[in-house]
Amino acid sequence: MGVFSQEGYQLRLEWGPEGVNVLQGCDVLIVVDVLSFTTSVDLVVGNGGQVRPSRWKPTSGKTLRPASLAEATGLVELPSPNGSNLCFLAAETGAHVLAACLRNAEAVAKRAAELGETIGLIPGGERWGLDILNSGPREFGPLRPCVEDYLGAGAVLAALPGTASPEAALAATAFRSTDVAAAVRDCGSGRELVENGHAADVELAVQIGVSAAVPTLVDGVLVDGALR
Repeated sequence: MGVFSQEGYQLRLEWGPEGVNVLQGCDVLIVVDVLSFTTSVDLVVGNGGQVRPSRWKPTSGKTLRPASLAEATGLVELPSPNGSNLCFLAAETGAHVLAACLRNAEAVAKRAAELGETIGLIPGGERWGLDILNSGPREFGPLRPCVEDYLGAGAVLAALPGTASPEAALAATAFRSTDVAAAVRDCGSGRELVENGHAADVELAVQIGVSAAVPTLVDGVLVDGALR
């Protein structure tokens, strides 16, 4: 077993890029970046569109917000410092790669269970020292675990059968026992968005179970796996 291995469990959870490496033996990897990459992806894919995650750089500029994509269709290029990069890393493991948020957690869980026996949740977290809202993007800092992605991962795990690692089981319990919408609105990430005029993004993100879309990475593009 490797460092921090969760081998022996069907349902697993680890954070960020390092988490992808730890969980690379899973049949399915699910990226969770609720505020706001995977919420944006769900909106576009739910409209019949597709999303090409592009590697984020400090020069990439501000990422597109969910409210600006609520009616988007076609192919959307979407960089982000967390979720987009994680999609690339997860794809390199050879696993099936799905993108989940609170909106589509149950639909993604159902599809994941069809695709494989071992399922790894990868909450993206935030990055210290990164400000894409005000002063512009800067270099990545250390990973900051965040409430919204933990609850998003928990929403998927709560809908999955199988033996869960303690890390995964605790996330599912947190989802079941929390006023999720209130927690996301009032956590650090949610408050930052609201205070910077992006309350509409948060409101889209806290809608639970409203989407049947299953964003699935195919040849570098996220498409609706529920239709495949």
